[in-house]
Amino acid sequence: MVARKHWLVVLVLLTGACTAGPPSPAPSTSTPWKPPSLVNEEARYQGVLHFVRDVIDGRTVELADGTKARIAQLAEPPACWAEGAVSFARTTLLASAVRISPVVSGDVNLALEDGTDYALLAVRQGVLRAEGVDGGALLTAESEAAGANKGLWGPPCDGLDAPLPPATTDLPAPGTTTVPPRPAPTTAAPPRPAPTTTVPRPPARACAVAYRISGQWPGGFQANVSVRNTGSTSVHGWALRWSFANGQNVTDMWNAKARQSGATVNAANADYNPEIQPGGSVSIGFNGSVRGGNSVPGAFTLNGQSCSVE
Repeated sequence: MVARKHWLVVLVLLTGACTAGPPSPAPSTSTPWKPPSLVNEEARYQGVLHFVRDVIDGRTVELADGTKARIAQLAEPPACWAEGAVSFARTTLLASAVRISPVVSGDVNLALEDGTDYALLAVRQGVLRAEGVDGGALLTAESEAAGANKGLWGPPCDGLDAPLPPATTDLPAPGTTTVPPRPAPTTAAPPRPAPTTTVPRPPARACAVAYRISGQWPGGFQANVSVRNTGSTSVHGWALRWSFANGQNVTDMWNAKARQSGATVNAANADYNPEIQPGGSVSIGFNGSVRGGNSVPGAFTLNGQSCSVE
């Protein structure tokens, strides 16, 4: 009888073990999986590639997600070059992959997929001018484009937003002094014609120079110098000379080869800009050091001939 009860107990235990369900899994504490996104709000400007869907103007693009972005440090093109700027931007950026990064102004820096900075490329090609910069690579690129008459620096813009007003031709020639006529004599004799005294006119200057300080900081400054051929013949090979009055020194120069002896600076043409056509100009720029005052030179010579100062 005891043995029979023992087998019944074993049978009940075995039956319960076979019919019991599997244990419930432990609750998961991991976060649900989320598919990755190429562009999202958190990583939108973290070096990811964006695609340019449209070009609004020479310095504004529309990305694939509909965002419109204006490229920093580029000035609005003049009306005479607006179509050229758009054409360059479309050729370079449309349907291309780019990387962008925002700047404080709300605009963006834009680089091509190979790392080329678009603003620097556009300024170097003369398509757009730099804006809001006091020096550096953009101003150097702008000076090089101007010296080579690239893009808007050549016809029809010639680097200007609007053509210069026509010169006034009905003014008396400078340097001419007329002596007033003498009173007519009281006799009946006819009056003699009033004599005139003419001061000899100084010879016309064949060049004009504009010297502008574009930036200044403690111990240093940057200047741009424009040399214009006001004569009737081309200049083949040129050397511009001036003297500083406050001990300034040229540290580096672009668009010309600099040599300084004491206060006197000689800036000779670069290999790529030896010629200045009549009415044409060339621009050079340089960085300099200064300890006290920084007055503008008052006299310039081009190939030994005095230039007027603008």
